[in-house]
Amino acid sequence: MTEAPGNVRLIGGEMLLWSDADAATDWRGAGLELVRRLVPPGGRVLVAGPHPRGLIGAVSGAASSVAVLVRSYPDACALGERHPALDVHCGRLRALTGVEPYDLVLALDGLERTHSAEEQAPPWRASLQALAALVAPGGRLVLAVPNDLGVDRFVDARPPDREGADGHWEPHGFDPSHPGGPEALDAALEAAGLVAERCYAAYPSRRAPRALFGRELLREDLPEALTVPLTAPGGDTMLVADPLRLTRLAFRHGLGEHLAPLWLTVATRPLSAAVPDAVTTDHAGEPDLTTHHAGEPGLTAHHAGEPHAVAAEEGPDGAGAEESAHEPGAGVAAAEEWPYEAAAEAEGAPSQDAGEAAVVDRAPRDLLPQGLVEVGRAVHEVTATSTRRLPGGTERPIPRGRIVEEVLVEACAREDVRAVRDLLAALAAWVADGGDAPADNLVWDGERFTAITPVPAPGSPAPAPVVLCRILWRFAVRLLAAGHHHPWPWPLDAGQLALTLCGMAGQTCDQDDLDRARKLEAELGQPVGPAELAGAAPTYRDLLSARDRVTEQLTAALARIARLETKLSFRERELVRTRAKLRRSQRKATALRRTLGYRLSRRLSRPRRAARKVLRLLAR
Repeated sequence: MTEAPGNVRLIGGEMLLWSDADAATDWRGAGLELVRRLVPPGGRVLVAGPHPRGLIGAVSGAASSVAVLVRSYPDACALGERHPALDVHCGRLRALTGVEPYDLVLALDGLERTHSAEEQAPPWRASLQALAALVAPGGRLVLAVPNDLGVDRFVDARPPDREGADGHWEPHGFDPSHPGGPEALDAALEAAGLVAERCYAAYPSRRAPRALFGRELLREDLPEALTVPLTAPGGDTMLVADPLRLTRLAFRHGLGEHLAPLWLTVATRPLSAAVPDAVTTDHAGEPDLTTHHAGEPGLTAHHAGEPHAVAAEEGPDGAGAEESAHEPGAGVAAAEEWPYEAAAEAEGAPSQDAGEAAVVDRAPRDLLPQGLVEVGRAVHEVTATSTRRLPGGTERPIPRGRIVEEVLVEACAREDVRAVRDLLAALAAWVADGGDAPADNLVWDGERFTAITPVPAPGSPAPAPVVLCRILWRFAVRLLAAGHHHPWPWPLDAGQLALTLCGMAGQTCDQDDLDRARKLEAELGQPVGPAELAGAAPTYRDLLSARDRVTEQLTAALARIARLETKLSFRERELVRTRAKLRRSQRKATALRRTLGYRLSRRLSRPRRAARKVLRLLAR
């Protein structure tokens, strides 16, 4: 074991040969922006559990005093060497005693990695009580809680109780104290002496959250242009279904909060609440809190004289000043382009480290947003109707409408060829005007098309027929790969179906255009099928759809074989009867040749044949 740096303190329960550095939740732009707004200037901050390097660096650069609690000894030594100003505590959460309460406690990785493998895992509520005891009056706790019934659980084919990684030595999902919903989480925080200020639903996954939606934002009818990009990443995950459709349905049915992969709650301890002077542990292993009240010497100057404005004015729902600051103007027309397109490529967004420093200086502090969405390297603050790129961006309305691919799939399922033709004709006109976006990345509001995310420009401009053929070929591939019903004959492949759709759109395309469209799709590098969107391997439902499709084709082939066998059997019987009739005729002819009359007629006919030959010779 290497010697620990001077700022590393071993508190008990440390894991000497273990590292959580690669297992921490991958918080980036959205999480960093929220934490930046919550870090109190001149306050004391505790980061409990493993966190990404960028987040710890951003917190240590904004707060005057930062402490980190990790259970891994190698991680603690690495943090101590990288950040000499940090107070690094190495061990389990309940062993952290003799410290003053903190103005801000961050546990964005949850509570699962705050206890040691050398002890029995404490109940979730016990860990929450121990963590809440470290929050000072007026201070905040930011806690991430994984959802056992999230969308990622529905699409993941592996059993959730044993995820297969080295760190999952405790079965997941068997803790009865773990909250089963946002209301249960609020009740647990209240029992711990905290008031839930705002609860965010994190998407697309609990391992790599990229979007945060507040509770009041999820009550709105969010446009599909905002919810479609929130799909769970595949990676090496074995998937049951395409997460794109499930996530979209979750938001459409108002279950975005209950089916979120992760909840991120911001809770505040009231100023009048009692707090521990020093956290100690009784003989039973549960925290024993010796309390004192606000105004006593244990409080920091930040909380004694400058309470948080949001905690005092907004109330438990986090409304108040934020509503007036982010309420979009009425009567704003739909934008011609998706607001996210003003991200990294258009405005030259900086790298992640430079972006963190720029964000720290410009956006307002202590103001909780309704929602944050990370697209590329840019972070956008969102409301129910608009987005604003941070920092310093202007509000842009979110386009309303439905996904073109979904509209086409529904029309194909109804065999409404007329609706398909009308929509494709409008799409062809939009492409002729310079538009380019695949059907699964396009919104249609009945009058205009709007791309959700920007499409990379090809190396050389392509003519409109090739662009339209590429869009429809991609749709045909996805339509057939997902096993959806369509009104055209089943033997059509994706290329033939794409040419048929081009003809319905009023654009004549040939095989050369289709080949150029495929090359253009390969040049753009866009994923084609639902399986490629979900991961490297097809999902189980895709395999079932393929099996059903093959079963239908095999049934049709077997029926055709049966008809051919019936026809062949009939022809064989006819051949047998014809052969029997021929044999009977041959026997009759043989019997006729043996008769006396036949032999006499043959002998009498010989002189006449000889006379004919003599006459032919004389005629020459």
